[in-house]
Amino acid sequence: MDITLHASFLPHDDPDASLAFYRDLLGFEVRGDVAHDGKRWITVGPRGRPGTSVVLEPPGTDPSVTDAERRTIAEMMAKGTFASLVLATPDLDGTFERLQAGAEVVQEPTKQPWGVRDCAVRDPAGNLIRVQELG
Repeated sequence: MDITLHASFLPHDDPDASLAFYRDLLGFEVRGDVAHDGKRWITVGPRGRPGTSVVLEPPGTDPSVTDAERRTIAEMMAKGTFASLVLATPDLDGTFERLQAGAEVVQEPTKQPWGVRDCAVRDPAGNLIRVQELG
């Protein structure tokens, strides 16, 4: 079987802040920016890797999500416990230096007991972004 991760979805509640984080701070390219009904879906991804994207979407837009579930999603986003993403880089220290200038730091670069060295920050919507060192 030949399967590749194509897109992952993360909620956002401020399109401009999300662009500043993913485009300006992480250096991702914007691949799409679609507005509908006063909401925006923004597709970003690492430069040079057109087959892998992150879609930043308004939370709770699926019509099957109830109002109670939307409230829960909003509460979890506010706490930073709703969604996460793991990225990788060959230069963890340099990446962390750039990230700490514009993101909420959750964890400085650390060697984890399970073998990876990584750091963690939160994006503007509260999503946990872990960055692992390739090596």
